[in-house]
Amino acid sequence: MSVQRNLASKILKCGAERVWIDPKNEKVKQAITRRDVRRFIKEGVIKKLPARKAKAKEEKGQQKAGSRKGSLLSRLGKKTEWLKVVRPQRTLLRELKEKKQLKPLAYRKIYKMIKGNAFRNKAHLMSYLKDKELLKEEKK
Repeated sequence: MSVQRNLASKILKCGAERVWIDPKNEKVKQAITRRDVRRFIKEGVIKKLPARKAKAKEEKGQQKAGSRKGSLLSRLGKKTEWLKVVRPQRTLLRELKEKKQLKPLAYRKIYKMIKGNAFRNKAHLMSYLKDKELLKEEKK
């Protein structure tokens, strides 16, 4: 019956699970061609079942700690983790540039370093800038 089911699914444009074949009708087993299957569809021996309603998935935000599997990194994905680290650093660098607290040629060099994953976080970036004396002193 799998051959007939597959043919019917292609004719009816649905999955094989949605094809219903009358279990009482023995003639269906003899259907080999598409023409035979089409005839059975016309007679009502083979039908297309209605689509099942999709179950509502639980939202990720509502899942409690006990039912989570995997670390935060494995659940988020590497790109998301990367963006969470890089975006604040770039924002900080941009703010320093706009306030003119950064030495003129330092911006592009530091930007490339951020892209190269040289800093763990904003605090690490700031400590690097202070150590290398790339920040201008604020006048009081």
